[in-house]
Parts: sequence; C-alpha cells; structure tokens
Amino acid sequence: MKKKQQLFKLTIKIAIHFLFWVAVYFFYNYFLGYGSQNTIYVNRFSLFLMPITISISYFFLFFLIPKYLLDNKQKLFILYTFYTLIVSSFFIVLSILYGLVFSNTFKTEGTSPITKGFLFIVLGVYFIVFIVISVGLIINNYKSTLKNEDLKNKFLKTQLQLKEQELKFLKMQIHPHFLFNTLNTLYGFALKKSDDAPDMILKLSNLLDYILYQVDKPLVLLNDEIKHIEDYISLEKLRFQDSLNVIFEKKIHQENIEISPMLLLPFVENAFKHGSQINGILKVTIILKTTKNNLSFEITNSTKNNLNNKKGIGLENIKKRLEMLYKTMFYINISKTENTFKIELKTPLKNVE
Repeated sequence: MKKKQQLFKLTIKIAIHFLFWVAVYFFYNYFLGYGSQNTIYVNRFSLFLMPITISISYFFLFFLIPKYLLDNKQKLFILYTFYTLIVSSFFIVLSILYGLVFSNTFKTEGTSPITKGFLFIVLGVYFIVFIVISVGLIINNYKSTLKNEDLKNKFLKTQLQLKEQELKFLKMQIHPHFLFNTLNTLYGFALKKSDDAPDMILKLSNLLDYILYQVDKPLVLLNDEIKHIEDYISLEKLRFQDSLNVIFEKKIHQENIEISPMLLLPFVENAFKHGSQINGILKVTIILKTTKNNLSFEITNSTKNNLNNKKGIGLENIKKRLEMLYKTMFYINISKTENTFKIELKTPLKNVE
C-alpha cells in the first residue's frame, strides 16, 4: 500500500513537471514567433532551446540551491551561480546557432521566422530559469513549514505524553503512601476488635474507590474531595480518640467546582502522619475557601521543634503536581514555628458550567 502511494506521488510529480515544460514550450513559440507566420521554423527553434533551459533550471533547483543556498553557503552559491551563468550563456548561444543552422525550413520571404533579437532570446531562457527557481523556493519553503509544524506537533504530543506519564507516576507514589497509613489504622482497630471497625472499613472502601477509579480523571468535584477528606478525618478520629482536635472550616461559594483529584488530601494525610501531640493533643486546623477564580487551602498541625520533621514523599510530589497542573499560576508556602507546621496553598479553579 505504501509503495503504491509512493508510486502515485511520483507519477503526479512527473506529470506536473511534464505539463510545466509543455507550457514553457508554448511560451517560447509565442515569445519567439509573435508576428511571424513561419510556425514550423519557430516550433523547431523552440525545441532547440528546451534542453538547455531544462538543464539550467534543474541544475539550480536540485544542486546549487539545496547544496549551497539552503545550506547557508551564500557566498559559494553566488560564486557558482556566476560560473553557471557564464557556462550556460555559451550553451544558450550554441543552441541558438544550432537552431539557425539545422532548421532547414528557414524562410525569410515576407516575414521574419523569429521576431526577437539574440539578447531577448537569452533573457527569455533566463526568465524561465528564474521562474523555475522561484517556484522551487516557494515549494521548498512550504514543505519546510509543513515539516516544522509536523515536528512541532510531534514534539508537543511527546511532551504531553511524558507529562501525563510523570503525573501518573507521581499519583502512584502518593497512593501507597496514603494507603499504608490508613491500613495501619484499620489494623489497630482490628486488633482491638472495636465496634467501629465496620464503619471504618466502609469509609476506607470509599477512599479506595476514590483512589483507584476517580483519581485517574483529570478533574473531580471539589465536594468529592471534601467528602473523602472528611472520611479520612473520621478514620483518624477513631484512631486518636480523645487525643485529637480537628477543626475543618469550609467556605465554598458554589457547588460545581472542579479540582485535580487528590490535590488536597495528601496535605491532610501529611499533617496526621508528621504531626506531634502537645500536652497529649494533636491539633489540626483546616481552612478551605473558594472565590470566583481561586481556591485557598490552609492546614496547620501541631509539631515539636526538637523533632526531625520529615515531610515525606507526599509534599514533594504534590509540589511537582502543582507545577505540572498550574505551571506558575499557584502559590504555596510552607512555614514552621516552635509548635506548628503550616501549609498555605492558592490555586486557580474551574467551575462547571
């Protein structure tokens, strides 16, 4: 199939070249024989000019232009063009002489067999050569533009695929981290044979559904993310019992807001994993606000200054995800005092129409 397509393209190309030179032949007939009635002589004389015209044109088109002009060797192109003009002028003169000598139907009675002088014939040949060169450059420029656009599109497509793979990889790093902590909590309740275990399993099931199926979507509803944050907090409350104090404030200006899945949940998980109890209480404060164009998220957890507070892979991955999703159109600030660890995040948001 591919060979047939190549053969078809080659046939079309040859046909176009053939028709072009037929048109040039008729141009010579008109140019040289305007006002002359000796059409047989003009036709034969035009045929003598065709080989040299074709040779000069293709020499420029397939050798000088691609090898020197398009290869940024302008000086050599000018030099060889000068040489070509000298040599080609000799052959044009030779072609004219052969046309005069070997046209045995030469007649001078009543009218001139050709109506153009010697200089005009030479200029006519170079005019055709100039047209061929111009058309060739235009076609080459068009092909280069198409090729550059094709390469650009392939590059952008490849870059997009790499970004998608990288984003997917980052999400996969976050999931085991989050599941490990949650399963540890469930394991503790199972050992205690707590009556809260079934409810905990149900909440964990909802979280697993969110992680395994919803997280691959480009966007999810903010309310879904909030619901799973609340499920996670409920699981942690069951684990910490009275040693946990969580405040979750939400000010959502409308219902249908979309964000990237698992955008906020890793921050919450990080607060519980790396937070520290002070006076027997782990304090976590979460404030989530939205406006028409932005989302503001702030989370603070208690910590101890003398501990080596490792941020874990969650925060590092979420930073990379933010850069991939929003480029520079987001703000994140991580600060630590003697007894608190705080993260502030602001991102643009998308509303569902």
